[in-house]
Amino acid sequence: MSRELNRICVYLGSNPGNNPAYMAAAEALGRELAARKLGLVYGGSSTGLMGRLADACLAEGGEVIGVIPKRLVEKEIAHQGLTESHVVNSMHERKQLMADFSDGFITLPGGIGTLEEFFEVLTWNQIGYHAKPCGLLDVNGYYTCLAEHMDRMVDEGFLMADHRRMVLTSPDPGELIDLFAEYDPPQVDKWIELKKGL
Repeated sequence: MSRELNRICVYLGSNPGNNPAYMAAAEALGRELAARKLGLVYGGSSTGLMGRLADACLAEGGEVIGVIPKRLVEKEIAHQGLTESHVVNSMHERKQLMADFSDGFITLPGGIGTLEEFFEVLTWNQIGYHAKPCGLLDVNGYYTCLAEHMDRMVDEGFLMADHRRMVLTSPDPGELIDLFAEYDPPQVDKWIELKKGL
């Protein structure tokens, strides 16, 4: 199976992080998206990893769409050079619009908000609201502990193995996008007790 990808939503930090590898990965992903003529959808900021990602994609002629709530326009310093900018009223509206624009979701290193965005779209996938690929760009092993914890969710009976496999992971942007193109969503319910007949 090969799915059509036109735009990829990226979740990542509005801070730069302490390791230069994170900035380098944001730049590499931005360039990769532009080279493949895949539009970038992101949170609209000019700061941290977010700004570096957008600048790298724009520098290579890529399409970049930013979505940012009014309350964060000044705090995150909304990027002024994007292909499209959308200022919305709430975080809920931001996340929904970003998802509507996108054919898949990549998560780079970031903080609480980054993880919240990733797990929300992953949950939507799990319960059948969409069937778009979700992946972690695992820079410098940043998401190793998270992957291990999701494995424990399976072991402890809170997550089906098929749903664990929905999380595509690679340290390489090109490889991760290749995995997206071949993604085949699981056809199972999330409710483990129903599967067991309990």
